[in-house]
Amino acid sequence: MPNKGERAASSGTAAKAAGGAAGGPAAGAAESGGVKSARRAIELIEAFAATDAWLSPSDLHTGIGFPRSSLHGLLRTLLEAGWLELDQSSGRYRLGVRALICGTAYLDRDPVVPYATETLEKIRSETGCTTHFARRNGAEVVYLETREAKRSTHLVSRVGRTLPAHATALGKALLAELTQEEIDQLLPAKLPALTPRTLVSRADLHAECARIRESGYASEVEEGTSGVRCVAAVIPYRIPGTDALSCSMPAAEVTDAEAARIGEVLADATADLGRRLRRAGVR
Repeated sequence: MPNKGERAASSGTAAKAAGGAAGGPAAGAAESGGVKSARRAIELIEAFAATDAWLSPSDLHTGIGFPRSSLHGLLRTLLEAGWLELDQSSGRYRLGVRALICGTAYLDRDPVVPYATETLEKIRSETGCTTHFARRNGAEVVYLETREAKRSTHLVSRVGRTLPAHATALGKALLAELTQEEIDQLLPAKLPALTPRTLVSRADLHAECARIRESGYASEVEEGTSGVRCVAAVIPYRIPGTDALSCSMPAAEVTDAEAARIGEVLADATADLGRRLRRAGVR
């Protein structure tokens, strides 16, 4: 449970997170029809997913703008259903275990995951790197599976973590599957920087995508996470590609030549994985 100091320090961040979630796809859809209460429940869940902080009804009212009367009813319903947990001492909420159960069900039912996991383990054995399997969801990439290197310290990406596509090797590999016009329509007008090295220029990003199409794999050095270098390649079983594999490594310990070698390993491994998925009828 959070102490009083932690709760006070997190309230401003929590309200911003709630506001950010409210500005996402669910908020726009809420005005276009459907069941308003269901859409509001989805917006609440997304607000909790966007922050590590415990959120109070006041935080949510300020961030999302729901009427207090309906907000309390929604919170009570989600709590009773297991989607939220309540800290009785502070009256604040966070995501409950039901969110994990439903998220795991998505992976359990995805036919690509067993094939991708097998390939991740092979790549990890060959390269010694932490390996990831991710899928593009709009302008973001979502990590679906990770195999940590034995000597890894801080390179692990949690399953379900999302990052902006333009700031990761995984995301850039998948953006390179699209046309320039499709990329421009997909990405926000202003590309956010995660580190001082993140590509924030559309022209630079388009040039990078052209290089990726030529080489067959993407790379980045400290663009998504300081101290971390990554290479990635798309799994070619859909057009355009939606899934990719990557290797993460300490930026200070890997030369350009070694990163290129690992990129070629990934390109070969994903090509083989794509063939196996197509033969198995997975689309």
